[in-house]
Amino acid sequence: MLTLPRGLSPAELSAVVDLERRVLAVDGGRLKLELPTLRARCGERCEDVLAWQDDRLVGFLGTYAFGGASVELAGMVDPEVRRRGVGSALLTAGLELSGGAGLLVVPRSSCAGAGFALARGGGLSHSEHALVLTGPAASGPADPDLSLRVARPEDVGVVTEMLAAGFGSPPDPAQVAARLDGTQVAERDGGVVAALRVEHDGDTANVYGFVVAPALQGRGIGRDVLRRVCQDQTAHGARRVGLEVATLNERALGLYTSLGFVPVSTEDYYAVAAG
Repeated sequence: MLTLPRGLSPAELSAVVDLERRVLAVDGGRLKLELPTLRARCGERCEDVLAWQDDRLVGFLGTYAFGGASVELAGMVDPEVRRRGVGSALLTAGLELSGGAGLLVVPRSSCAGAGFALARGGGLSHSEHALVLTGPAASGPADPDLSLRVARPEDVGVVTEMLAAGFGSPPDPAQVAARLDGTQVAERDGGVVAALRVEHDGDTANVYGFVVAPALQGRGIGRDVLRRVCQDQTAHGARRVGLEVATLNERALGLYTSLGFVPVSTEDYYAVAAG
């Protein structure tokens, strides 16, 4: 039985976490379920699909509108009920929620996941590495004229413009505004020169949407900003800092690994559509 709740109740969230544990015990790796995002669902619309067998959650698929051109879809199926159509039913329902198309996130280590995406007519859109920093970031110089602060409503415009330039697709300003609580900006000479968002999942601080103004890239600003953010997060109790980078973005990958980040997994994004 499929259910499409408006937001996830504490019991449903607990069932998702328990299902994730059972799946990873068999498959290993990681699943890009974005638990902080699931916990923060507004409850105004259906964004998730749950598959139940009696009272046991055996399948889950979440839709994630992060402000890009395409909705991301990520999910899992209990190993005990695979090859019974659960994944297909989840994806069909998820595509209906996302307007008929989206990007299905598949761990590269999952041959079955890739086969499923291809069988549903998916085409590889792009791939990303997930990286984690578990110790202190590599030391380096700090620009005394650079400062970090929490983003304010008046920053929405410039942050939106930088994200559009940095990632190639304009985000919804309303979604940028909705995430200001976790967004930080870097200022220098009275202007915003970089931005990022931090979300916490237990003792892990995850960095999203890290971008430096295009005209100022290559001047050490990104390295300085990210080092400061990592230092601040670990000082406030984070044991790990995580982020993601496109596999083809060798420049950014080099920056992250030079600071001490280590790749832990790779995810492939397949463009899929209803029908």
